[in-house]
Amino acid sequence: MADYQLYCFAQSGNAYRAALMLNLIGADWRPVFVDFFAGGETRTPEYRANVNEMGEAPVLVHDGKKLSQSGVILTYLAERSGKFVPNGDDERLEALRWIIFDNQKLNGYLGPYRFLKNFAKPAGNPDVMAFLKGRIMGSLGILDKRLAGRAFVLGERPTIADLSLVAYLYYPAEEFGFDIAADFKNIGAWLDRVKALPGWKHPYDLMPGHPLPS
Repeated sequence: MADYQLYCFAQSGNAYRAALMLNLIGADWRPVFVDFFAGGETRTPEYRANVNEMGEAPVLVHDGKKLSQSGVILTYLAERSGKFVPNGDDERLEALRWIIFDNQKLNGYLGPYRFLKNFAKPAGNPDVMAFLKGRIMGSLGILDKRLAGRAFVLGERPTIADLSLVAYLYYPAEEFGFDIAADFKNIGAWLDRVKALPGWKHPYDLMPGHPLPS
């Protein structure tokens, strides 16, 4: 049995953060497929009672623990592996600042936008989509400016802040209707640097559930 199990599905950028971290640190792990779309698994009483009371994925199972929220999972894996760890208190707080920004602003808007555009029935209201896109573009602009003149978010080496921020950014441009890497050059170059890390895989290759049944 693998050391780690990760409840996840391929379309979840939140789960991708955790799956990518596991792969990059060379962990012995296996995915546990969560049937989010067809079965609504995360919303069932069984899932909430036995896996995560919040009704969300990802959930990391390790050593008798069940950890949810991707920022918690990233922190746990970094501290256990000694990889992608921020250096010192100042960098730790800076990483936390960017993870919160990401969860609340960047991927916090990008994830719902993509869901409403591709998976929701009916699709998102045009006014709502326009609002979300405006917030997304503003947040991408902040990240793009941050990456000007530096290799990674905190400096010259990747940390859990980078692995949080890439959550939805590798999904195909057609799922958003705009090309993030092409429109934001510093982000595009940074995504290539993260992609070059040993163990990187695309979310659709790393987690189960793609493509969705037609």
